[in-house]
Amino acid sequence: MSFKAGYIGLIGQPNAGKSSLMNFLIKEKVSIVTNKPQTTRRRILGIHTEDDFQAIFIDAPGVIKADKGLNAFLEKEALDVIKESDVLLAVLNLDQKSADEAEAIVKLVVQSKKPWLAVITKVDMEDKVHRILILKDLVEKNGGKSILVSINRDQKEYREELLNAIKPMLPDSSHPLFEDDMYTTENVKDLVAEIVREQCFDSLNYEIPYQIAVQVRKYDEDAKPCPKIYADIMVAKESQKPILIGKGASLIKKIGQQSRKEIEKLVGEKVFLELNVVVKDNWFEHLQTMKELGYVIERK
Repeated sequence: MSFKAGYIGLIGQPNAGKSSLMNFLIKEKVSIVTNKPQTTRRRILGIHTEDDFQAIFIDAPGVIKADKGLNAFLEKEALDVIKESDVLLAVLNLDQKSADEAEAIVKLVVQSKKPWLAVITKVDMEDKVHRILILKDLVEKNGGKSILVSINRDQKEYREELLNAIKPMLPDSSHPLFEDDMYTTENVKDLVAEIVREQCFDSLNYEIPYQIAVQVRKYDEDAKPCPKIYADIMVAKESQKPILIGKGASLIKKIGQQSRKEIEKLVGEKVFLELNVVVKDNWFEHLQTMKELGYVIERK
């Protein structure tokens, strides 16, 4: 029996639904999801394996333009994913601000000269349903095919249709690229840090979530009566610290409680979680701090 395996890059504008699509495809939560754009900061791998193929999905940051700091890293991550993928999924959401945004994504994947497929997301938005035909026409004019996806209904049918369309596009392989019981390459510490950051995004408004980073300082799996996790939430300005903590420490407690619930789902047991808010002025402009956080920018 022939086998296929390869990397599939999810390419789209910020808030296109790439992270939700990734979690939907592999039936596990590996990418954090919020209603704010530019939540994803670095590539995350999700792995789906069947008897005759293995699809390694790459959730990339939304496509943006920038020349310095964290945003420059995000742009580079997205472009590197395009370069390194075997197949591309152009994720086009019905609630994009303009047709130009969809055209920009389609242009990117076409220029890559790699096999590609368009995935039209958020199709259950009834007030924007007329845009489906517009997006399908755009894809067809560029020589592509499109599949409609709603992660909110008929999940099995949507999921199988998309996976069946991806499989023949993958390269031939003599064996899977990862163990067949793996669903991500992320370690538990990284997933914990992302969960805490997700809760910060959900709990805060304005620019503050974008100037937050999370670092797990210690994860003691052998602690009794349960594993103990100590994490730092890094903010970029002294004035942001009291906002994140909240009156009477109410907000940081809420973030901690919600994070702990999600972490316990992930690890399958009770955990102790301690969050500490630290200030590092404009951390997103400091190369060494960015490297420590995993946001590595290569010097030219």
